[in-house]
Amino acid sequence: MKSEDKEHLRQLGGELVIPIMAITFTIYYFSTIWNSPWTAQVSAFLVGGILLLVCGIFLIRCINWLMQGEGSLGFANLINKDDIRTGRIGLIAATFGFCMFIEQLGFTLATFLFLSLSMGILAKGQRIGLIIGLSALISLVGWLIFVVAFDTRFPRGWFETTMKAMLANG
Repeated sequence: MKSEDKEHLRQLGGELVIPIMAITFTIYYFSTIWNSPWTAQVSAFLVGGILLLVCGIFLIRCINWLMQGEGSLGFANLINKDDIRTGRIGLIAATFGFCMFIEQLGFTLATFLFLSLSMGILAKGQRIGLIIGLSALISLVGWLIFVVAFDTRFPRGWFETTMKAMLANG
Protein backbone atom coordinates (compact mmCIF):
# COMPACT_ATOMS: atom_id res chain seq x y z
CA MET A 1 0.00 0.00 0.00
CA LYS A 2 1.31 3.43 -0.90
CA SER A 3 2.14 5.85 1.93
CA GLU A 4 -0.42 8.34 0.61
CA ASP A 5 -3.12 5.64 0.83
CA LYS A 6 -2.15 4.95 4.45
CA GLU A 7 -2.70 8.62 5.30
CA HIS A 8 -6.32 8.43 4.09
CA LEU A 9 -7.24 5.32 6.07
CA ARG A 10 -9.87 5.73 8.73
CA GLN A 11 -8.08 6.06 12.09
CA LEU A 12 -9.99 3.45 14.10
CA GLY A 13 -7.75 3.52 17.17
CA GLY A 14 -9.07 6.91 18.20
CA GLU A 15 -12.65 5.89 17.44
CA LEU A 16 -12.35 2.77 19.60
CA VAL A 17 -11.34 4.58 22.80
CA ILE A 18 -14.88 5.46 23.95
CA PRO A 19 -16.50 2.12 23.01
CA ILE A 20 -13.77 0.18 24.82
CA MET A 21 -14.15 2.42 27.88
CA ALA A 22 -17.95 1.98 27.70
CA ILE A 23 -17.64 -1.81 27.55
CA THR A 24 -15.19 -1.83 30.48
CA PHE A 25 -17.40 0.46 32.58
CA THR A 26 -20.55 -1.54 31.78
CA ILE A 27 -18.93 -4.81 32.83
CA TYR A 28 -17.68 -3.15 36.03
CA TYR A 29 -21.13 -1.68 36.66
CA PHE A 30 -22.78 -5.07 36.19
CA SER A 31 -20.43 -6.47 38.82
CA THR A 32 -21.52 -3.83 41.37
CA ILE A 33 -25.30 -4.26 41.17
CA TRP A 34 -25.72 -7.88 42.24
CA ASN A 35 -27.02 -6.86 45.69
CA SER A 36 -29.24 -4.05 44.42
CA PRO A 37 -33.05 -4.27 44.28
CA TRP A 38 -34.31 -6.24 41.29
CA THR A 39 -35.82 -3.13 39.70
CA ALA A 40 -32.43 -1.43 39.63
CA GLN A 41 -30.86 -4.60 38.24
CA VAL A 42 -33.41 -4.84 35.43
CA SER A 43 -32.88 -1.19 34.47
CA ALA A 44 -29.11 -1.53 34.63
CA PHE A 45 -29.02 -4.69 32.54
CA LEU A 46 -31.42 -3.21 29.99
CA VAL A 47 -29.42 -0.02 29.49
CA GLY A 48 -26.08 -1.81 29.79
CA GLY A 49 -27.17 -4.52 27.37
CA ILE A 50 -28.16 -1.94 24.75
CA LEU A 51 -24.82 -0.18 25.23
CA LEU A 52 -22.91 -3.47 24.85
CA LEU A 53 -24.93 -4.31 21.73
CA VAL A 54 -24.21 -0.97 20.06
CA CYS A 55 -20.51 -1.16 20.98
CA GLY A 56 -20.37 -4.75 19.69
CA ILE A 57 -21.86 -3.70 16.36
CA PHE A 58 -19.28 -0.91 16.09
CA LEU A 59 -16.44 -3.32 16.93
CA ILE A 60 -17.63 -5.70 14.19
CA ARG A 61 -17.70 -2.80 11.70
CA CYS A 62 -14.15 -1.80 12.74
CA ILE A 63 -12.90 -5.36 12.26
CA ASN A 64 -14.55 -5.37 8.82
CA TRP A 65 -12.86 -2.06 7.88
CA LEU A 66 -9.50 -3.39 9.06
CA MET A 67 -9.91 -6.63 7.08
CA GLN A 68 -10.89 -4.69 3.94
CA GLY A 69 -7.89 -2.38 4.32
CA GLU A 70 -10.10 0.70 4.81
CA GLY A 71 -8.90 1.46 8.32
CA SER A 72 -5.90 1.37 10.63
CA LEU A 73 -5.46 1.29 14.38
CA GLY A 74 -3.94 4.78 14.35
CA PHE A 75 -4.81 7.50 16.87
CA ALA A 76 -4.24 10.59 14.70
CA ASN A 77 -7.88 11.65 15.01
CA LEU A 78 -8.04 11.30 18.80
CA ILE A 79 -6.96 14.88 19.54
CA ASN A 80 -7.02 17.74 17.06
CA LYS A 81 -7.59 21.49 16.77
CA ASP A 82 -11.35 21.11 16.49
CA ASP A 83 -11.60 19.62 20.01
CA ILE A 84 -11.65 23.06 21.62
CA ARG A 85 -14.02 24.56 19.03
CA THR A 86 -16.49 21.66 19.24
CA GLY A 87 -16.49 21.53 23.02
CA ARG A 88 -15.01 18.04 23.36
CA ILE A 89 -12.44 19.19 25.94
CA GLY A 90 -15.17 20.99 27.90
CA LEU A 91 -17.33 17.86 27.90
CA ILE A 92 -14.42 15.78 29.17
CA ALA A 93 -13.78 18.35 31.91
CA ALA A 94 -17.49 18.38 32.86
CA THR A 95 -17.49 14.58 33.07
CA PHE A 96 -14.42 14.51 35.29
CA GLY A 97 -15.91 17.29 37.41
CA PHE A 98 -19.12 15.29 37.84
CA CYS A 99 -17.12 12.26 38.96
CA MET A 100 -14.97 14.34 41.33
CA PHE A 101 -17.78 16.29 43.01
CA ILE A 102 -20.76 13.92 43.11
CA GLU A 103 -19.86 12.75 46.63
CA GLN A 104 -19.79 16.32 47.98
CA LEU A 105 -22.71 17.74 46.02
CA GLY A 106 -24.96 14.68 45.96
CA PHE A 107 -26.60 12.98 42.98
CA THR A 108 -29.25 15.57 42.14
CA LEU A 109 -27.20 18.77 42.34
CA ALA A 110 -24.19 17.19 40.60
CA THR A 111 -26.45 15.87 37.84
CA PHE A 112 -28.09 19.28 37.43
CA LEU A 113 -24.72 21.03 37.15
CA PHE A 114 -23.33 18.40 34.77
CA LEU A 115 -26.37 18.53 32.49
CA SER A 116 -26.45 22.34 32.49
CA LEU A 117 -22.76 22.61 31.70
CA SER A 118 -22.79 19.86 29.07
CA MET A 119 -25.86 21.14 27.25
CA GLY A 120 -24.50 24.70 27.47
CA ILE A 121 -21.27 23.58 25.83
CA LEU A 122 -23.09 21.66 23.11
CA ALA A 123 -25.47 24.57 22.47
CA LYS A 124 -22.53 27.01 22.47
CA GLY A 125 -24.15 29.15 25.16
CA GLN A 126 -27.48 29.57 23.38
CA ARG A 127 -30.90 29.10 25.05
CA ILE A 128 -29.54 29.01 28.60
CA GLY A 129 -33.02 29.31 30.15
CA LEU A 130 -34.23 26.22 28.31
CA ILE A 131 -31.07 24.35 29.23
CA ILE A 132 -31.37 25.19 32.93
CA GLY A 133 -35.07 24.26 32.96
CA LEU A 134 -34.47 20.98 31.17
CA SER A 135 -31.50 20.15 33.42
CA ALA A 136 -33.60 20.85 36.51
CA LEU A 137 -36.47 18.71 35.22
CA ILE A 138 -34.21 15.77 34.33
CA SER A 139 -32.37 16.00 37.66
CA LEU A 140 -35.62 16.11 39.64
CA VAL A 141 -37.03 13.14 37.73
CA GLY A 142 -33.76 11.29 38.41
CA TRP A 143 -34.05 12.14 42.10
CA LEU A 144 -37.67 10.96 42.22
CA ILE A 145 -36.92 7.69 40.44
CA PHE A 146 -33.54 6.73 41.87
CA VAL A 147 -33.47 8.31 45.32
CA VAL A 148 -37.13 8.44 46.36
CA ALA A 149 -38.73 5.49 44.54
CA PHE A 150 -35.84 2.99 44.31
CA ASP A 151 -33.87 4.22 47.35
CA THR A 152 -30.58 3.65 45.54
CA ARG A 153 -27.26 4.26 47.21
CA PHE A 154 -26.49 7.38 45.20
CA PRO A 155 -24.53 10.04 47.08
CA ARG A 156 -26.74 12.24 49.21
CA GLY A 157 -25.97 15.95 49.31
CA TRP A 158 -27.62 19.16 50.40
CA PHE A 159 -30.63 18.76 48.09
CA GLU A 160 -31.37 15.15 49.10
CA THR A 161 -30.94 15.93 52.79
CA THR A 162 -33.17 19.01 52.59
CA MET A 163 -35.88 17.21 50.62
CA LYS A 164 -35.84 14.24 53.01
CA ALA A 165 -36.34 16.59 55.97
CA MET A 166 -39.11 18.52 54.17
CA LEU A 167 -40.95 15.35 53.16
CA ALA A 168 -40.64 13.86 56.66
CA ASN A 169 -41.92 17.01 58.38
CA GLY A 170 -44.66 17.78 55.87
